[in-house]
Amino acid sequence: MPTVHLLDYVAGNVRSLVNAIEKVGYTVEWVKSPADVSKAEKLIIPGVGHFGHCMSQLANAGYVGPIQEYIKARKPFMGICVGLQALFEGSEEDALVPGLGLIPEQLKKFRDTDKSVPHIGWNSANTSAQGEVSENSIYGLRPSSKYYYVHSYAAPYREGQLEKSGWTVATARYGDEEFVGAIAKDNIFATQFHPEKSGAAGLRVIKAFLDGKRLEKLEETPPAALTREGLTRRVIACLDVRTNDQGDLVVTKGDQYDVREKDGVSSGGAVRNLGKPVDMAKKYYEQGADEVTFLNITSFRNCPVADTPMLEILRRTSETVFVPLTIGGGIRDTVDTDGTKISALDIATMYFKSGADKVSIGSDAVIAAEEFYARGKTLIGNTAIETISAAYGNQAVVVSVDPRRVYVSSPSSTSHHTIKTSTSGPNGEEYCWYQCTIKGGREGRDFDVRQLVVAVEAMGAGEILLNCIDKDGTNSGFDLELINDVKKAIKIPVIASSGAGHPKHFAEVFEKTPTDAALGAGMFHRAEYTVRQVKEYLQEEGLLVRQFEETI
Repeated sequence: MPTVHLLDYVAGNVRSLVNAIEKVGYTVEWVKSPADVSKAEKLIIPGVGHFGHCMSQLANAGYVGPIQEYIKARKPFMGICVGLQALFEGSEEDALVPGLGLIPEQLKKFRDTDKSVPHIGWNSANTSAQGEVSENSIYGLRPSSKYYYVHSYAAPYREGQLEKSGWTVATARYGDEEFVGAIAKDNIFATQFHPEKSGAAGLRVIKAFLDGKRLEKLEETPPAALTREGLTRRVIACLDVRTNDQGDLVVTKGDQYDVREKDGVSSGGAVRNLGKPVDMAKKYYEQGADEVTFLNITSFRNCPVADTPMLEILRRTSETVFVPLTIGGGIRDTVDTDGTKISALDIATMYFKSGADKVSIGSDAVIAAEEFYARGKTLIGNTAIETISAAYGNQAVVVSVDPRRVYVSSPSSTSHHTIKTSTSGPNGEEYCWYQCTIKGGREGRDFDVRQLVVAVEAMGAGEILLNCIDKDGTNSGFDLELINDVKKAIKIPVIASSGAGHPKHFAEVFEKTPTDAALGAGMFHRAEYTVRQVKEYLQEEGLLVRQFEETI
């Protein structure tokens, strides 16, 4: 197979990019030293995280000069995410670290006054001509396709400015801000989005670049409904994974987190087995899931960390599932079976190298947040959230929150943040606060959800997975009051979870709260509804969703 050279400088999940390159018929060779750069015929530089960290990594390793010379030699070059940002002169994210300087402009942070930051999810990358969608496609980009973005900083688009210098630009909109989604000139092509996590649409982009098909005429202009710009409504499929009593890994689901069958006579109270994790993840991907989340609800502590079964699940899933993968469970400082101490950052790195794009932290986040307040809201830099976000960017860290309602007669009867609820308590209480729990909901803390989300945002979390023990397994819809209250407190994106039982619940949460995504589990596992049916319902309700594309 023809060869592509890939430069890995601790750029997060590169396994998925390797899988995507191999999927479209190429093989990967690694650039292991600056001297290897000039030998490449096709060079791809991926990147996630902090602009300054990534550029410093390249500079300190001696890669900046060879990359600049490679580009001047007019060989095919592709940058992904920070790989696009590197083409610019610099970034607000770290004003002291220069970029490659091919484009004399600065990257800016998105405004968070009217939207969540980071910008996470599926958006457009449309080339335009005189304000209209172009009839030409650069490197396989299509106006009807959506692509997966995850970033806080972007290159603002000023009409005609880059084009004057010979660049072809594809743009996207986030709120009222238009920014560069992809850019091309001569031998250079770069995307702010992640094509390797953008399904068939992204695979088509990678293949077009590697095949050298820079410009193609679109066969037809798609309907306006399919070319709407802006962030789509994300629908996430979640798989709770654990070992059953026979030691097999299964997807399970329970009511209020109890995953054992209730009919003790026929099942013996066995762990509920809903299927195999890899097979089910692939099924949801093919139904159009925008992300897949694995929550490891057993710790697998009887084996070496490097042999954790979840690593193999990620490796196998990332071979066929080209959307973002999140893994939760066991992301903490730990001691291996041989007594070796392993940090949360080391464990996260193993997950990223195995195919994960984000890690989800639960109980440890609560403990870290409690300590944050005990220190007078002071960061110490060594928590799992801080170390992982510093290395890979805050978009790589999700905090999973498991709150439950505690009803009170009045706000003055508790020191915690309360809301007035439309759902009265058992004694007619009109107020409640949301108590944080740990250990899968088994232990409550004297700590509320507002305290937690504010703390973890300050510590570097990039997203909140907002569960609700009271709603879990009820099929009665999401806790809208909880979601609205949390969204008022923070700027980072929130994923609504717990309670979905019908497509209308997804429409309801998107219409009545500013949530950034919504997650389903049991309703998908039991085949009551498919992901595709949920998206079709949302589209009928006028909500913007990503269309699943079956072929490259």
